[in-house]
Amino acid sequence: MKRRELGTSGLFVSELGFGAMSLPNHLSEANEIFDVARHAGINFFDTADLYGGGRNEEFIASLLKGRRNEIVLATKVGNQLNADGKSWSWNPTKRHITEAVKQSLRRLGTDYIDLYQLHGGTMEDHVDETIDAFESLKKEGLILQYGISSIRPTVIKRFLERSSAVSVMMQYNVLDRRPEEWIPMIENFGASIITRGTIAKGFLTANGTANAKAIKGFASYHKNELIETIKNLHENIDDLHAAAIAFALNERSVASALVGAKSKEQLLDSIAAYEKGSSFESLKKLRDMTTQHKYEKHRLESL
Repeated sequence: MKRRELGTSGLFVSELGFGAMSLPNHLSEANEIFDVARHAGINFFDTADLYGGGRNEEFIASLLKGRRNEIVLATKVGNQLNADGKSWSWNPTKRHITEAVKQSLRRLGTDYIDLYQLHGGTMEDHVDETIDAFESLKKEGLILQYGISSIRPTVIKRFLERSSAVSVMMQYNVLDRRPEEWIPMIENFGASIITRGTIAKGFLTANGTANAKAIKGFASYHKNELIETIKNLHENIDDLHAAAIAFALNERSVASALVGAKSKEQLLDSIAAYEKGSSFESLKKLRDMTTQHKYEKHRLESL
């Protein structure tokens, strides 16, 4: 599997990355999925301290045993679990980040994190304090690089212009093309994009039409419009799953396209789709048949 560099960080991640949020709750099943990923050449694994109240990070710890140098490990911080163990509060303070990284390192069973990401952000944050926390962790060697996970252009721009962040994680796929308006801005800061929702909750796979009927809509598509769009894509694209992954990776600023899986079979399907690729004609059809919506909130006044 090919690899791309995160910004100019020296970290090279597999074009297909694994988003661990959807892992099953059984360790044996999770390890089966991990084995499939590693065998396919996936070296980039993304989690967050919020997922499963930390249990997701503990699952990844089993993957790291004896393999740490083979893996680019990413996790996130900023959402502090409340005392009830179910809800959380936004906390981007240096004090919280400094304590949270220790807990993540303990759960992950490692002494450093390759990519530590701010898990959100608002314009009300004391962003310089947050950035100082990440820079301090870099100096200590507890993290190698840092980035931000956000879909808010205002938050992303401010974070990038004041920091040495190397990446922006954001939902980007053929059904959610809103980031395209701001991709040049991210490129200008020298950062890479990590796409989440690459196959749009499975809408861009073989079961996409059936999946779409169960929800009210997706991104800027209302339910009926979503169902009709997915139906047309399936009818006109030879392999929509393969085309969807190729679509994300066709964007030069994308370093890795994350896919999740609840079973090894689901992951094998995405790996096969990645390896199959897609033609220029299919990618053009995807653009012609979908709409580049724009974010309605958190917009930049100018670049």
